[in-house]
Amino acid sequence: MNKKTVRNIEVTGKKVLLRVDFNVPLEGGRIINDTKMKGALPTVKFLQEKGAKILIVTHLGRPKGKIVPEMSTGLLVDHLGVLLSGAEVMFAADCGGEASQTLAAKMKPGQVALLENVRFYPEEEKNDPGFAKSMASLADVYVNDAFGTAHRAHASTEGVAKYLPAVAGFLMEKEIRALSSALENPEKPFAAIIGGAKASDKIPVIENLLDKVDTLLIGGGLANTFLKAQGYDMGKSLVEEDKVELAREILAKAQARRAKVILPRDVVSAGSFAADAPYQATAIDRLPRDWMVMDIGQATVQTFIQVIRQAKTILWNGPLGVYEFASFAAGTNQIAQALADNQAKTIVGGGDVVAAVEKAGVAERIYHISTGGGASLEFLEGQVLPGIAALQDQ
Repeated sequence: MNKKTVRNIEVTGKKVLLRVDFNVPLEGGRIINDTKMKGALPTVKFLQEKGAKILIVTHLGRPKGKIVPEMSTGLLVDHLGVLLSGAEVMFAADCGGEASQTLAAKMKPGQVALLENVRFYPEEEKNDPGFAKSMASLADVYVNDAFGTAHRAHASTEGVAKYLPAVAGFLMEKEIRALSSALENPEKPFAAIIGGAKASDKIPVIENLLDKVDTLLIGGGLANTFLKAQGYDMGKSLVEEDKVELAREILAKAQARRAKVILPRDVVSAGSFAADAPYQATAIDRLPRDWMVMDIGQATVQTFIQVIRQAKTILWNGPLGVYEFASFAAGTNQIAQALADNQAKTIVGGGDVVAAVEKAGVAERIYHISTGGGASLEFLEGQVLPGIAALQDQ
């Protein structure tokens, strides 16, 4: 972590523009999971204690540059007040316009204000310099604590950093530290578990990890493409035909680099993609012709668990089956439990697998759960994230 953080900059009495990721799920205007809001609390409380005037910017949902009342961040104000031990949270009905300018001018040290959804403005995703400047004019300092949007070069994640001293918040710092330590200096043995549906999403991650891991465990729909590359008939399973040759090359590279790759040797398959579909467990070479793989099988689970028990560092990205359907959640749930039971430094990333870990009830026992789906994926690919690059170096 060679970026300055909020600890390295004077904030007392200053107006701080704080970019967070409060993109929480809502149902009927009510928050159904506030994990993302809780993640930013250490930074908000630190700024409060230091006597900063805190102007919070976030996106919520995908309004696509239009005003969508059911995606207004005004819906988050009361709950944020509760999380901040009853502190008053003010609200500005715009983002860099007259309402937020007026509010910023009259704020007192320690006060908190939430600005309207930054993605109500089409200029946000275009990284429009004028829009970035209007947001920057609200404050003296910019703090980015939204790792989940760090892979986006938007006005509120990258643009404002051109006009204000820009540093990382504590959640951003924690994310960079955890992911960097796994990639740059992992305690060995180092195992990576890569799942999810699509090979095209995960092959760049696998390629970046080949030189770093001792063992690579592959599951989910992703494994089907690799199994096809080994010559198995995958029936009606999801296979990315245009990635089969690339998967074959990766398996050859792994062998040359002495990274062990473990693919499913047994699976749970179904006659259709449905929660109530008839299903059966079979060896991978006995998959019924018109059926599709929906989960890893029990022999594969046990093989994965043996690797997990020996590993000192574990990275997990992507579920290992169609965990949303109870009949096909066993593999993902058992691996989540094994990771929770292990003493290794385990880092879990990607929206689906975070949801799976929470669903399995073991989130509290995981060393680090990344808040960034796409951001953690691009970080693991070795890409430079614009929202991090824009921050001041130490």
